[in-house]
Amino acid sequence: MRRITYILTILLAVTACTKGVNPEYVPKTEEQRPMADKTAFAKGADISWVTQMENEGMRFYNSEGVQTECTELMRQIGFNAIRLRVWVNPEEGWCSAGDVLVKAMRAQKEGMRIMIDFHYSDTWADPANQTVPAAWESHDIMQLQQDVTDHTTEVLSLLKRNGVEVEWVQVGNETRGGMMWPLGAYENGQNYTELTNAGYDAAKSVYPDCKVIVHLDSGNRLDLYQRIFPVLERYGGRYDLIGMSLYPCTWNDDLGGYPEDWKTATDACISNISKVNELYGKNVVICEVGMPVSKPQMAKDMLTYLLSGVKETGHCEGVFYWEPQAPEGYSGGYGLGAFSGNRPTIALDPFKD
Repeated sequence: MRRITYILTILLAVTACTKGVNPEYVPKTEEQRPMADKTAFAKGADISWVTQMENEGMRFYNSEGVQTECTELMRQIGFNAIRLRVWVNPEEGWCSAGDVLVKAMRAQKEGMRIMIDFHYSDTWADPANQTVPAAWESHDIMQLQQDVTDHTTEVLSLLKRNGVEVEWVQVGNETRGGMMWPLGAYENGQNYTELTNAGYDAAKSVYPDCKVIVHLDSGNRLDLYQRIFPVLERYGGRYDLIGMSLYPCTWNDDLGGYPEDWKTATDACISNISKVNELYGKNVVICEVGMPVSKPQMAKDMLTYLLSGVKETGHCEGVFYWEPQAPEGYSGGYGLGAFSGNRPTIALDPFKD
């Protein structure tokens, strides 16, 4: 009964998330494009907001002013990969399994490589928030492991049945403090590891060749990585890649803006890629990066520097820009996109190379 209910929920979500999308917003090619080279460096964009944006009436245009579906536009810009977040039972349906399927099928048709980012929450999971999904909140650690197994398996199986190839699976989002607090908190290291392993095993059961990522924030802070990954090692944690976020220019209320010094944090992140590889024997992927949308030249300079630097380490497999299609102030004030209005800025030029 539980499985039937879950499938019905997915079908309803697909209907809900597609009926509000402009019919023009499908890839314009009749034939599916060949899949991007999986051995190449991943140049990715997380565009998880896109269907919600379309439902709100937003349209996207290339630099020549031609209206273009967002996923296709990302490919034109030079991206070869798409990252999509998954929430368990989001209140408005965005980032549900059904909504993810809609976006993943577009990416597949455009020949884009795909990363699926499981938050294991009904809403944002990040360093300050790792909230257990409402349907799981009374469950003990054994039940939560089964929840993770079921949710991961069912979402990925839905994608696979619809012909979507998934290359990367992220088990938790920015889990410097663990996930699904309090039972899966960092302080409960064995629980956190067992939840991670449940996600790993479920992902591999559907996509045996996928790479499973454990993702932390603040790639410029080595101390965070030296805290979490020894815990995973101690309790037999299974993962393939280390994921990092990097936001080198954060808003400063005292200064009333974004600082110009992005190089210090970026240099530290580049250095940390080699350090964590040496410590834990894993390669790295930058799962999220963002720069002030109001400073496109500075963003272009930083991304040029970052892409060059991480490639030189020999231990970084890709960089993903977080929601580049977001204009300034979207969703209550997000300021780290890379579009002016509804067109890409020069900030994204480094991804063309």
